[in-house]
Amino acid sequence: MNDPDDTRMQEMKPPVTHVGLIGWIRENLFNSALNSILTLVTLFVLGKIVPPLVRWAFIDSVWHTTGKACRQVTGACWSVVWDNVRFILFGFYPYDSQWRPLAAMLILFGLLFYSQNRKHWKKHLIYVWVLGLFVMGLLMKGGLFGLSAVESTKWSGLPLTLLLSVFGLTAAYPLGVVLALGRRSKLPTVRWLSIVYIEMIRGVPLISLLFMSAIIFPLFLPEGITINKILRAQIAIILFTAAYIAEVVRGGLQAMSRGQYEAAESMGLNYYQTMRLIILPQALKIVIPPTVSILISAFKDTSLVVIIALWDLLKTTQSVLANPEWMGFSPEAYIFVALLYFAGCFSMSGYSRKLERELSAGEKQ
Repeated sequence: MNDPDDTRMQEMKPPVTHVGLIGWIRENLFNSALNSILTLVTLFVLGKIVPPLVRWAFIDSVWHTTGKACRQVTGACWSVVWDNVRFILFGFYPYDSQWRPLAAMLILFGLLFYSQNRKHWKKHLIYVWVLGLFVMGLLMKGGLFGLSAVESTKWSGLPLTLLLSVFGLTAAYPLGVVLALGRRSKLPTVRWLSIVYIEMIRGVPLISLLFMSAIIFPLFLPEGITINKILRAQIAIILFTAAYIAEVVRGGLQAMSRGQYEAAESMGLNYYQTMRLIILPQALKIVIPPTVSILISAFKDTSLVVIIALWDLLKTTQSVLANPEWMGFSPEAYIFVALLYFAGCFSMSGYSRKLERELSAGEKQ
């Protein structure tokens, strides 16, 4: 027979204040005097800020009205976004053909989503991207299969921002790796050329490179030869970002112990095989967090192309706010733009954490 005392002990449960929601609050928010004070102060500040913000953004806001009517309300005027959303997103791209940049962006998002799974990192992924890029270019440029041709000068808004950021960052990363290897090269010429390039680019702001690409660089071209302004801005962003990535990757290479190189030499691997199979996979994994920070900064810095008259997402938004009907409603417009940039930055940050977890799990196994 079971002892009655043992049965009663098995039926006893921990106090409510130690489990569930109450237990979590007590353990994390009120586990000390200082923590309790900070929690109460935070709740007080949120109580002062959040209700008025919710009232302004949702309760007293308007969504489908004119600029004149917006001036009569106390809440947010989201009409500045709703009524101009197509121009903000697509700019001067022909109105009747704006489905084409929309389709191109959806293809790009699909490619990025498909590529984020490491199981798809195989040879066929290259062909998928080549096909996807061809279709995207065809949709944007036109001129074939009955699609009307659209000059690149009319590419604006969100498609231009994605073009400069996604392809700029994709090209800057391998170039940064090459520069990092060049800076650690035993060949004096290669090493010093890499050092001069990295230090020179890191010593100037991105704005100066954009100005050089837009104004100074065309002066050195032979007469009759021109290079698209978008391509020049793209190259400037690539060169600028690669210099910063190179320094981060160099830090990862320096973190590799001499034993890794000696192990590769004992296996008879040459320099290329050592870097590709042993050193770079470990070094690049170590520097994932700082590398993603640089890529996020570069993604936001693409908004600087407004200074060379490229109509990216920020420029189209500013153009809408220059309209007298919508003057004074910049908070709503810039909040919308900020949410789009936040979505891009948060996606990169989230994927980097996912990639770190997957690589760490592989090591543990």
